[in-house]
Amino acid sequence: MTHTKKVIVKETEISFMNKEIGEYISLTDIAKYRSSVEPFSIINNWMRSRSTIEFLGLWEKLNNPDFKPIEFDRFRNEAGSNYFVLSPQRWIESTNAAGITSKSGRYGGTFAHIDIAFEFASWISSEFKLYLITEFKRLKQDENNSLQLEWNLQRTLAKVNHQIHTDAIKENLIPKEVTRQQAGLVYANEADLLNVALFGITAKMWRDNPDNHRDDKNGNIRDSATLEQLVVLSNMESINALLIQQGLPQSERLIQLNKVAISQMKSLIESMAVKKLSEVKAR
Repeated sequence: MTHTKKVIVKETEISFMNKEIGEYISLTDIAKYRSSVEPFSIINNWMRSRSTIEFLGLWEKLNNPDFKPIEFDRFRNEAGSNYFVLSPQRWIESTNAAGITSKSGRYGGTFAHIDIAFEFASWISSEFKLYLITEFKRLKQDENNSLQLEWNLQRTLAKVNHQIHTDAIKENLIPKEVTRQQAGLVYANEADLLNVALFGITAKMWRDNPDNHRDDKNGNIRDSATLEQLVVLSNMESINALLIQQGLPQSERLIQLNKVAISQMKSLIESMAVKKLSEVKAR
């Protein structure tokens, strides 16, 4: 079971949640449209009806192999009589029902599969049911759009990695090659080594220039990096770890990492896929 999602239907907050067999909607929230004081009484009254029992029983027979039909027949025979009372908890415990779940307590409530929840909403109000269906469809569309965007981002990054390995340098080198003086310096940490290889300067040099972080008192060079630079930086960290294992001195690693930064940045900047990804990130 996942965390609940919420929508507003006719000024009433309705909760949704996912279970293994489908989407479930809060009957407690739907009932509050009629009575915010005693929503459980509304649900219990709905479940007293013979037509409701028959609908619930049919749903369980179609979707729940563990459903107990003998107990269902007893409820159906008693339904409609003056003495008959049925709560969600009693229905679940007696028939091993799966279409309705109920939990007591502060964060409890009664949820039902969307097939059952829409039937209950129709009993509450046909108008309310239509609004509920509309909001449910909108919620699912938003989820689908989010999944589609995530898939597109993953697909774009896959294209980027392929582009990095296949593209050749065609124009000016990006970034600039490190100088002999830079290669000869000893850097206090590996982070600055990567900064010099990619940005051409250390983090302190970047901070010392007030133009780089006028709106950020504690300016950080990596916080201001472009999406392309962050992708390359991530790759460089892995490569640097391998070079360290090989025992290469810092000066040689700087030269190698700088070459990697030049090659990969060139490929990324020319990649239209990354440009589209940058536009998505800026939205």
